[in-house]
Amino acid sequence: MKKAFLRRISDISKVMNRAAFSDVEPKMTKYKYGSDAFMRILGSRYSCHAFSDAYVSESKLEMILEAGRLAPSAKNLQPTRIWVVRSEEALARLRAVHPCYGAPIVMIVGCRNEEAWVRESDGINAAKTDAAIVLTHLMLTATDAGLANMWIWDFNPGKIREAFPEMREHGIYGLLAIGHPADVDGAPTELHTQRKSIEEMVTML
Repeated sequence: MKKAFLRRISDISKVMNRAAFSDVEPKMTKYKYGSDAFMRILGSRYSCHAFSDAYVSESKLEMILEAGRLAPSAKNLQPTRIWVVRSEEALARLRAVHPCYGAPIVMIVGCRNEEAWVRESDGINAAKTDAAIVLTHLMLTATDAGLANMWIWDFNPGKIREAFPEMREHGIYGLLAIGHPADVDGAPTELHTQRKSIEEMVTML
């Protein structure tokens, strides 16, 4: 009697659960494992070419920087450094050598070869790879926080170090402009959706 009652309760719960989530099921994506939300972040991130001067909250900035701190590095040597350019004075110095698309916050990522792991077989230094991983963490976390961003590669490292002498002992790997997109010019360009197919990119061996 008791088992039959519990079985009926279980059946009712299953029906209620199906009803409660009936409107959620169509929204499920094709991914069986991991987080669908993470895949949406990867798909929604784009290079923003124009930013507004809207305020970026401290809590979002702290989360982005923590993501950079958590980035892995070869042998965990952590040769990467992040400078956050956000004051009017610092932004003016930076914009004198690169406009940075008008972003209210720019993160400059540098690294020191002397502090990085070196692969013995061919002497390759891991510093730039470590810096790229940090930049990727910063970029995707900014996207997750609802902020547009632009990974800037076209710059003169020497001029950056001249503008900021505190960076002179580091190689300047990349700049990440962060903020809210400008109304029109900050929208994704046509290039954003152009991706090679899996067949073109991947070779199964």
